[in-house]
Amino acid sequence: MSGTPALAAVVGVFGLVIGSFLNVVIWRVPRHESIVSPPSHCPGCDAEISPRDNIPVVSWLILRGRCRHCGKPISPRYPAVEALTGLLFAAAALKLGAHAALADYCAFFAVLVALAGIDLDHRLVPRRIVYPAAAVSLVLLAIATVVDGGTRNYVDALIGGAAAFAALFVVHFVSPRGMGFGDVRLAGYIGLNVGWLGLARVAVGLFSGFLFGAVVGVAIMAAGRGGRKTAVPFAPFLAAGAVVAVLFGGPIVRAWLGP
Repeated sequence: MSGTPALAAVVGVFGLVIGSFLNVVIWRVPRHESIVSPPSHCPGCDAEISPRDNIPVVSWLILRGRCRHCGKPISPRYPAVEALTGLLFAAAALKLGAHAALADYCAFFAVLVALAGIDLDHRLVPRRIVYPAAAVSLVLLAIATVVDGGTRNYVDALIGGAAAFAALFVVHFVSPRGMGFGDVRLAGYIGLNVGWLGLARVAVGLFSGFLFGAVVGVAIMAAGRGGRKTAVPFAPFLAAGAVVAVLFGGPIVRAWLGP
């Protein structure tokens, strides 16, 4: 499966728009606010953001990172989230092409971006996002499996979700302060989506997540900004590992298992 640059460009632009929405999700969900209303507004002066100032990435650049009304700086993380989502959507399109599973993996990447952003800000992985997202993936992956004309991928997805959930649940049980249950739920969601592409990729995703976490943890200690017991949000690392497993898991598994 592979896609064309044209498909990637179209899907990537759609990802930019979704990224703008994810900024709303990241800000409002932890605060128990509606993601539908009121419309986007400046957190400084509360002025509603007009459509011309809400164009992903472009508006931030034109306004030089400041609110048009009050001049308060707008965090560069807003265009970063938009750009990251667009790039991930484009990468998914290049990897999968116009396959029925593309919709699920775009949704999967969007959820990972949102959860990583929320965990960075609040040390929280909301089940209000994980559970509905998992339900959507179960439906979208079922459709993709039917289109493919088999059941193997879907069974692997269910096994991968259960295995990843169980693996991190053990870590949580042994060290509940070191591994929150939100990360356990997220692992199950990741295992479900990565498992559809192959069970071995679930191991790649989890290992990569722990590896990224370990590298950053060592870097924090080396910089003198924390110790072994310093709390570090783990969802971003799990998310990064999942992206690696989806986009590059095939070659990694083949190199790992050999011919």
